[in-house]
Amino acid sequence: MRLVQIKLAGFKSFVDPTSIHVPGQLVGVVGPNGCGKSNVIDAVRWVLGESRAAALRGDSMQDVIFNGSVNRAPLARASVELIFDNAQGRAAGQWSQYAEISVKRILQRDGESSYYINGAHVRRRDITDMFLGTGLGPRAYAIMEQGMITRIIEAKPEELRVFLEEAAGISKYKERRRETESRLADTRGNLARITDIRTELAAQLEKLQAQATVATRYKEYHSELQLRQQLLWYARRRDAAAERERHALEMSRVGNELEAENAQLRQLESRVETARAAHYRCGDGLNGAQAALYAANAEVARFESELRHVEETRQRLEGQHTERLAQLGSWREQRAQLTQALHMWAARAGTARERSTEAQAKLGEENARLPQAEQAFRAGQERLSETRSQLLQAESRLQLEQANLSHLERGAQALQQRRERLESELQTLAEPDAAAANALRERSAALEAAVQAAQAGHESLQAECAALEERSAAAGEALGAAQREHAAAEAQLATLRQIQAAAEDNAPLREWLERHGLGALPRLWQKLRIDRGWETAVESVLRERLHALELSEAARLQSVLADRPPAKASVFARGESAGTPVAPGFEPLASGAMLVDRDGHQFTRHTVSFHAPDQADAGLLARQSAIEALDAGCRDLQQKVGAAQDAHRQLESEAAGRSEALEQARRVIAETQKEQHDAQIDQLKLAQAEERYRERSEQVRAELSEIEQEASRGRQALQDGRQAAERIAAEIATLREKLEAVRGGHLAAETALAEQRRAVQQAERDAQDALFGERECGSKIAEIDNSVRVIDQQIERADLELAKLTEELAADPIPAVRHGLDAAVESRLGCETTLAAARNAVEGAAGALRELEEARLQIEAKLAPLRERLGELRLKEQAAQINFDQFAAQLREANADEERLSREAERAPRPAALQGEITRLAQAINDLGAVNLAALEELRSSQERKGFLDSQAADLEEAVHTLEDAIRRIDRETRELLRETFDSVNRHFGSLFPTLFGGGEAKLIMTGEEILDAGVQVMAQPPGKRNTSIHLLSGGEKALTAIALVFSLFQLNPAPFCLLDEVDAPLDDSNTLRFCDLVKRMAAQTQFLFISHNKISMEMAEQLIGVTMPESGVSRVVAVDIDEALRIREELAA
Repeated sequence: MRLVQIKLAGFKSFVDPTSIHVPGQLVGVVGPNGCGKSNVIDAVRWVLGESRAAALRGDSMQDVIFNGSVNRAPLARASVELIFDNAQGRAAGQWSQYAEISVKRILQRDGESSYYINGAHVRRRDITDMFLGTGLGPRAYAIMEQGMITRIIEAKPEELRVFLEEAAGISKYKERRRETESRLADTRGNLARITDIRTELAAQLEKLQAQATVATRYKEYHSELQLRQQLLWYARRRDAAAERERHALEMSRVGNELEAENAQLRQLESRVETARAAHYRCGDGLNGAQAALYAANAEVARFESELRHVEETRQRLEGQHTERLAQLGSWREQRAQLTQALHMWAARAGTARERSTEAQAKLGEENARLPQAEQAFRAGQERLSETRSQLLQAESRLQLEQANLSHLERGAQALQQRRERLESELQTLAEPDAAAANALRERSAALEAAVQAAQAGHESLQAECAALEERSAAAGEALGAAQREHAAAEAQLATLRQIQAAAEDNAPLREWLERHGLGALPRLWQKLRIDRGWETAVESVLRERLHALELSEAARLQSVLADRPPAKASVFARGESAGTPVAPGFEPLASGAMLVDRDGHQFTRHTVSFHAPDQADAGLLARQSAIEALDAGCRDLQQKVGAAQDAHRQLESEAAGRSEALEQARRVIAETQKEQHDAQIDQLKLAQAEERYRERSEQVRAELSEIEQEASRGRQALQDGRQAAERIAAEIATLREKLEAVRGGHLAAETALAEQRRAVQQAERDAQDALFGERECGSKIAEIDNSVRVIDQQIERADLELAKLTEELAADPIPAVRHGLDAAVESRLGCETTLAAARNAVEGAAGALRELEEARLQIEAKLAPLRERLGELRLKEQAAQINFDQFAAQLREANADEERLSREAERAPRPAALQGEITRLAQAINDLGAVNLAALEELRSSQERKGFLDSQAADLEEAVHTLEDAIRRIDRETRELLRETFDSVNRHFGSLFPTLFGGGEAKLIMTGEEILDAGVQVMAQPPGKRNTSIHLLSGGEKALTAIALVFSLFQLNPAPFCLLDEVDAPLDDSNTLRFCDLVKRMAAQTQFLFISHNKISMEMAEQLIGVTMPESGVSRVVAVDIDEALRIREELAA
């Protein structure tokens, strides 16, 4: 790449948009001190990514934005753009395909900085990456200034190695190694996290395996329970369907009876509708008669209104006729007046045409004399302009010299003020106190010992807290186990009570018992007390008699026998000696005898059992015993939970006390560490103050030496400028005398020209006045003609309107309207007679309709009892349908297989037995305890996750090995490349040094065994010297040595271009000649842009760019092509 153009806008002193074209290989930038030459170098360094304000000779990055001057306001932004010729495609990365590359940076006053490559917004790193390994960049060796030359040659070995690495092009290797190390650290962290997760997941899989086994058994029990429950619902739905059919038959019978009554009602309603239709027809006739009457009234009103309108219209027409006659006379009078005015304006128009012809002739004569006066004026004006231009140029040169003198004087004053400030600062610099540093070190050591002691006490308390936390966790687990056991017992007890309540619940039987006042009586099973283990034996003997009710009155039993229960039921008499007859006409049976009737009802000496389908009585007594035992167990478990809670609270209280002590110890450690940290900071600040004192002292002395040199150059420039200003002032005085003489002749010509122009203007005004008079006459004549035409049209329209009004007045419509009004009055009288007859017919039809309505109401009264009976039957059918729908809905909700249930129902036990099996399965499920139903899915998901994590761990381990190999490979390649670069640069340095010095020797020495970490030291011995250190060389020898080293780097890795800022300042003429010869040779491969005050260096330039400051604080560029200047000089000489 080759730099072809630099564009600056608002950067430091380049306030206006400025373009610097650099087409050649050797381009020199020249100009006086302080004109802004070095700002060009700063601009290139800044756009390549420099972010240090000190490197750009400022205190902050905002200092690069133009901050205003005496005549200009500050700007809000600065921008610099570099344009490169990339025809050979040497740019790195994606930019190699572009023939021209633009790199631009913009900085706003608010601190926002933006970078662009070919107009695309990029990061700062993208620009740095594009120039990696090319010697360019904010800290590279391809941009050299006078201070940088000194820093290179006096740099530490580790700092000098950076330039060697840049020449070797390993910046990109180091960046790749840094990225690889970052990825390796991330990969190792990810691997550690995955290993922890795998360990936790293995323990979790063991727990899930046990939970999955329990979940499998639960699903088996639950599936069987669902089947039994669905069979029970299927059987009860079947019973509900049978009951629904029975009620449907009864509803059909009552409905037929109701339909017969409805048929009679419909016949009567038909007669009612006929009578109502007749009534409606009479009503329509009445409405028609009324409408006819309304129409007749409207017709009478219309004729009356029309008569009034016709009379008003005749009066209006008579008024309009009179008005039109008056207007016609007025218009005819106006037309006569306009005709008279038309003759007058025609005479005036002839006079105006004669005056206009005379004025035009005079205007032609005056215009013919005007060019001669104008030519004389222009000749005098050209002489005056030429003289004035010469004077302005001389004054401009004088102002430029005066501005330059002012700038030099201000520079001298600034240097003097800076010298005084630096001398004052050097005197006031105070060396830090050594005794304070020793005291801080002793205090830091004492605080270190205090921190260690506090940490030992903290570790002891931490161990005690950990032990208490373990005991508290164990107590918490014990409490949780007790609570879970208690909750399980409570849940089991609640389940058994629900099953017991469901076994007792029989809605039809409960209604029957409530109806007979037996609902509150206790059951037999509630009075029995059975030894544990004999419950099933008692159930097998008593069966449905377990629900027997105790009756003490025979009369109540008689009422029960009269109304049989809807389900199985039993009653027994109180006491074994009861001998009262059960019902009249029956004698007591013998003891032990049983009588069974055809319906299955059983009679004994003391009991009566009514037969019905089986109920869910299985396990009733066992469940009652289990409920009592669980109730007692729950109370014991509650006490156990309370004791565990007390123990857990006590351990938590002890742990809280230890935690508070531990927190106090932590606070003590933190406070001591803070004091230690403050002491270390004070110690560090003192060390930094010592370092700043040493560095600032050296810097101030160096700046004072530099100020003295600049002051000497400024005094010489100030003397030269004053002499030039005196010469220009004499030239200005001569030009001012000449200007006064030329101005007198020009004033006379200007006066003659003004007189002639006034004569022409007067002739033009006379001609215009005559023309305006002629045009006014023509306009008035046209206006009068137009008015005559308008009045003629008005007279014609008035004649037409007058004839029309006369015709309308002749036609009189009033008699015809009055005749129509009389006919309408007669029609209204006929309509009133018809309306009276229609009202009589409506009253007769209404009477007949009322009689039929009364007969219909009598029949509807007979239908009410039938409808009530049908409603009762419908409610019973709906109740059966509700039961059917309820069981059907439960089957649908359970997604039951109807075909399977139909097959299973044929060989399934009775509903009571099904209920017993359901209770047994529910107990088995309850015995399983808490079940994690998601364990199977969690187990499968966890196994899949473990497999995925195992695969990830293997991939990460492989990635770690790959990244470690990549780092070793990068180190090996970097080491080889750096060694080759060191040898090549050392060889070039050894050959260029004698070239620049005319003899002597120089070499580079590697300080360290590992080349990646070793520093580079420069050894140089000019001709005739045997110095042991480079610091013993003079300033010029150091500069030549640094130039030899930098150019050695260039020969190895030539940068696209090189910027040199007064690097030849410390060289004498002979050394400058050798330096220029070397630069010319290297210009074959590298483009050089250099700033110099040395005439020998200027002579080697192919193009000179002059930087001036004609306006205070504002730099401007003047470019000079040396080849073009030589060509013009040869042409002039020829």
